[in-house]
Amino acid sequence: MRSRLLSLLLKVRIGGLLLAGIALWVFAQIAEEVLEVESYAFDTNILLTIRSWRSPPLDLLMLGITFIGDPFVLLISCLILGAWLLQRKQKSEATTLAIAAIGAIGLNVLLKQLFSRARPALWDRVVDVGQYSFPSGHAMVSMVIYGFIGYILATRYRRQQVWIISLTTLLVVAIGFSRLYLGVHWPTDIIAGYAAGIVWLIACISSSKIWHRYRAK
Repeated sequence: MRSRLLSLLLKVRIGGLLLAGIALWVFAQIAEEVLEVESYAFDTNILLTIRSWRSPPLDLLMLGITFIGDPFVLLISCLILGAWLLQRKQKSEATTLAIAAIGAIGLNVLLKQLFSRARPALWDRVVDVGQYSFPSGHAMVSMVIYGFIGYILATRYRRQQVWIISLTTLLVVAIGFSRLYLGVHWPTDIIAGYAAGIVWLIACISSSKIWHRYRAK
């Protein structure tokens, strides 16, 4: 039993390291293309295609989804959820959730200032946006926060793991798509946001696991 457990932990760790490495490589490749302005044609074609799908009902739906993924809305949600976790004496989860949220938002702001990429201006937008475009804060922060919340739920409700992971993935993808639909981000902004977000998410989940193992000992 112990050898199987050690084998499983080894596979999880190696898989996590490989995923983090791939995500960092993707982010580095996209960042290089952004700096060399090589992704404009790719980004523009995708945005104009999505633009052709627009309709009033879909506009309302996308506005609702993008609101759910707003970094500051997510931060407030984390504070509420963190307080609830502390009430249930789940200090490690609450602490990791807070670190995940603050770290994701802080890193995103830093990267935006570093790359200073202008947002798309292909049509009149229905939402007001500030700061720079690359990488997408909605994509990056929702990946980290919803991803970590999904991880917490999946570890507690193992019978519903598939549903929890599927719904979490669908929500994060929908948030990224809503930013493209509304014309406030380039596709490469979204991809880079996911890539950077998943690296930070893996780090947060790994730290949570280490903490639990330490407390168990």
